[in-house]
Amino acid sequence: MARPHPDAGSRGNQYPIPASMKAWVLGGPEELSVVEKPVPEPGPTEVLVRVDAIAVFATDIEIMRHGVPAMIDGGLPFNRGFTPGHEYMGTIVKLGPTVDEFQVGQRVTVEVHAGCGRCQRCREGMYTSCLNYGYRAKGHRANGFSTDGGFAEYAVNNINTLAHVPDDMSDAEATLVVTAGTAMYGLDVMGGVIAGEGVVVIGPGPIGLMGVGVAKALGAQPVILTGTRDRRLEMGKRLGADHIVNVGREDAVEAVQRLTGGRGAQYVLECSGAPKALNEAARMVNRGGRICLAAFPAHPVPVDLAYLVRNNIYVFGIRGEGKSATHRAAALMAQKRFDAKLIHTHTFSFAEVPTAIRYARERIEDAIKVVVQIRET
Repeated sequence: MARPHPDAGSRGNQYPIPASMKAWVLGGPEELSVVEKPVPEPGPTEVLVRVDAIAVFATDIEIMRHGVPAMIDGGLPFNRGFTPGHEYMGTIVKLGPTVDEFQVGQRVTVEVHAGCGRCQRCREGMYTSCLNYGYRAKGHRANGFSTDGGFAEYAVNNINTLAHVPDDMSDAEATLVVTAGTAMYGLDVMGGVIAGEGVVVIGPGPIGLMGVGVAKALGAQPVILTGTRDRRLEMGKRLGADHIVNVGREDAVEAVQRLTGGRGAQYVLECSGAPKALNEAARMVNRGGRICLAAFPAHPVPVDLAYLVRNNIYVFGIRGEGKSATHRAAALMAQKRFDAKLIHTHTFSFAEVPTAIRYARERIEDAIKVVVQIRET
């Protein structure tokens, strides 16, 4: 595991940087091949990161299959020399001109989106909803979505996307900060959890499980996790869930009402994308309650809008890990407020990237979070 060089405070480079690097690129759908690419040069607000580890996320698999939500200059990412992968961490090995916020040798984890910095949404801090999304000429960057990602030996990152990794945090755990950041963003847009208020998390996938950890760290009471997989539900309990509900054996709405004494919860973080999830979430919250959709169904679904209106229920949708939520999640993880390591289940090497992706797709029950170790520690 890399540690800062004693002279890392200087602007000189302490790490040998090759002219070229190995990188996985996307050809047609589900066609990955390893190639040699030039090592990118950091610009005035960027650093060069040696990628040490990267997690495989469901969105990566969707991009490799269907292209969306990745978009490069208005088109799909196929056959464009594009390197996917967005949940990575590494070591800073070179500073761009004017950069003095970081030092060579520091370990960092990255969030995906830098945005363009010039549109209305970016100026509001909503850079994951950048109005110039996908257009590199206008300055938009979202590594692994519109610009090259982390299935490579090196990547360039805007300094706004970096969060420090403490010495006692492993590479694998650091790749999970973005996942926790997405959960944090979901709670943020609902107004922020008030200690003592109830939170229901629907769906024990990686974001849902991190949602449990973050909600509990922020003082939510009770935290209720619903889902269909006992192993993942039990993992949620270890991450702080006060109650778990297997919806294959019990009606989720009735369970939430029972567990909250008929009051319902104040917040629901919906992470399943199940067709009935929004209608069920509406009946889990109390009047004036708030719902955040962090996943989406594969097809359009009917929604009981009249019920939402009659009960003054607020519904939010999020994209990614906006408004610097990643940095706040990183702080909770550094303070060990929840054990994110629990969801890291499998590790592969750089040469095994296609195998890791295939395993994450086919062994969804076991492979909660697959990590590729780019550089051996």
